[in-house]
Amino acid sequence: MIPGVKLERRNLSVICLTVFIGCLVWYYRTRDSDNTFAFNMGSTAPSTKFKYEIVKGFFYQDAADTDPDSFDYTHNFGLVNRSYPTDTNPSDPLWQRFTTYIHHLASAAPTNVSYKLLYLGRHGEGSHNVAEAKYGTEKWDDYWSKLEGDGELFWADAHLTVVGEEQARTANRFVKRQLEKGVGMPLPEAWVVSPMWRCLQTAQLTWEDVHGFKPLVKELVREVLGVHTCDRRGRRSEFEKVFNKGWEVEEGLTEEDELWQADHRETNEEIDERIGEWLDGLFARERGVVVSVTSHSGAIASHLRVLGHREFKLSTGGMIPVLVKATRLE
Repeated sequence: MIPGVKLERRNLSVICLTVFIGCLVWYYRTRDSDNTFAFNMGSTAPSTKFKYEIVKGFFYQDAADTDPDSFDYTHNFGLVNRSYPTDTNPSDPLWQRFTTYIHHLASAAPTNVSYKLLYLGRHGEGSHNVAEAKYGTEKWDDYWSKLEGDGELFWADAHLTVVGEEQARTANRFVKRQLEKGVGMPLPEAWVVSPMWRCLQTAQLTWEDVHGFKPLVKELVREVLGVHTCDRRGRRSEFEKVFNKGWEVEEGLTEEDELWQADHRETNEEIDERIGEWLDGLFARERGVVVSVTSHSGAIASHLRVLGHREFKLSTGGMIPVLVKATRLE
């Protein structure tokens, strides 16, 4: 026997075993916890990039002749009554057949392609919305939006009004009805919410008493940043005192708002880059097919631009479903 060979083989076995155990520990720490798999990526830009496109023909909101101003999302969320290649029984509920089809799309897709159904929801009416209506958009943008209030209304990190709370409760009644067995709209597998107070309130009221609701609070889905005090985030510790039952806050979200600037408001190009970063992280890391996002008018408009959807303005408390195909860029 050559001296030292037995010892070296034993050392090699120990090294291999250590590496194997380390890989197992990494896997179990980073896989899904219920419904939030590694969205928790802080503000670090993902290395994987995607090309996005809307899969059309499934929702009326995709159609050019659908009027956003008069459209009522509570009418079955705009799902078109049609057949699917995966139908086994045409009399099955429409949402059930649609859900079967989108999961078929996701499972049968090439390795560089993935599909997700996004439920994009705008927060209910906030005090800042009332103030803008009171003073008009021009005066609001030029002067009032830079203040914290007017002595009657306070809108820094704006909270929901009574009307806004009721809009969120309307959404709650809608989603509960849609999720019933006889309708069959698919339950989100993950929830993401902006850290602005009005969005936290809206998400809580909209998904109250819905099974599995454990949202991730994420900075990247915030409203257009800068200048307007309604879009300046409050302290992390303050909202964590109120929104803390099963809620998760992304790693790296600071106590004070370090993103908002008093002298610069994000351009469309800048927010589109931010939302694109968020979507790239979502499609690279989240295995679930159905994802709910509670956000803002400007941020949702950016989502639609980045995804290639037609412009579709949501009223306060409104929601829109979007079926997305993402192709990984090499």
